[in-house]
Amino acid sequence: MNSSGTDRCWAEIDRGALRHNARVTRQRIGPETGLLAVVKANGYGHGMIEVADALQDDAQLFGVANLHEALELRASGIAHPILILGPALPQERAAIVEHGFIATVSSFEEARAFKGSPLNFGIDTGMGRMGCWQDEALAELEKISHLSQVRLHSISTHLPVAEEDFAFTERQLTQFALLVRQMRMRVPGDYKVHVLLSAGILAFAQHRFDVVRAGLMLYGSSPLPNEQKFLRPIMTLKSRIALLRDLPPGRSVSYGRTFITPRPMRVATISAGYADGFPRAQSNREASVLVGGQRCLVLGRITMDLTMVDVSAVPNVGLGDEVILMGKQGDEEILAAEVAERARTIPWEIFTGIGSRARRVYL
Repeated sequence: MNSSGTDRCWAEIDRGALRHNARVTRQRIGPETGLLAVVKANGYGHGMIEVADALQDDAQLFGVANLHEALELRASGIAHPILILGPALPQERAAIVEHGFIATVSSFEEARAFKGSPLNFGIDTGMGRMGCWQDEALAELEKISHLSQVRLHSISTHLPVAEEDFAFTERQLTQFALLVRQMRMRVPGDYKVHVLLSAGILAFAQHRFDVVRAGLMLYGSSPLPNEQKFLRPIMTLKSRIALLRDLPPGRSVSYGRTFITPRPMRVATISAGYADGFPRAQSNREASVLVGGQRCLVLGRITMDLTMVDVSAVPNVGLGDEVILMGKQGDEEILAAEVAERARTIPWEIFTGIGSRARRVYL
């Protein structure tokens, strides 16, 4: 599917790059470790169904955030096991059991509600978001193992600082490995263990356990800058020039008059704004877009539907020309990490914040 000439803002998704990143993940974890592809939040904004379809030969199971996403993924024809990573609302539990999704539970009381459903037992080793605290986890798991009609699929934990604090993460993983050994002795079974997220896969692959949960790295963005060279960004966010104007010195641009032209400037109004996922928080922070393979500075505040940029140095610029908001054009590239830094946020939020009116085009 290609972009039409009438698209004002669209995201091109490279499925070949997606599969390349899956191969990089496999190289890091080896052939025996299972790959759980995290496709929650509409595949991190890339399209959950299309991403899962492209990864069917690479992933052994898929991870979603909630029942709604699990149902949508199953209805698309994906037959792989689906693990719901977040806690279920009480009114969702019956449907999770009915459809055989893997529910994540944090306690014996929660596990009791999922008779007949495979369970992932979450353990809190420092994330503080969900899971049974590690000191009580062994006793709680023993109680869960005695429940009739409950099958333990896996146990897991989450790493809160894998890309920030290597020393803490190494201690966390070592302590968790000890806990896992105790659990396997006291609660034998064929359940899996999964811990590593993308940063963990890239930095702590020796602690791969049975399954890894790859998310951000599959989409071509590395949480560790020195690992970015091994990955291929799969999304290029594009727009077009809708208007060209030659402004004299002293003209204000956009809301708040936060930018005043210091000299004669050729200003392009591009047909994308923060409603399309180009973050307003980048305003007046030296953010750029690519036009004609050149970086062009964003001027003033990004608005809901339109953004103004300086194209004074771009030869032969014209109406309808493609503009790269995120991605590569010529020898220049703007990574999601750069957009996130300008907006004082993280690549995860950049991807998931790309609006629905930015049509996804799959290559």
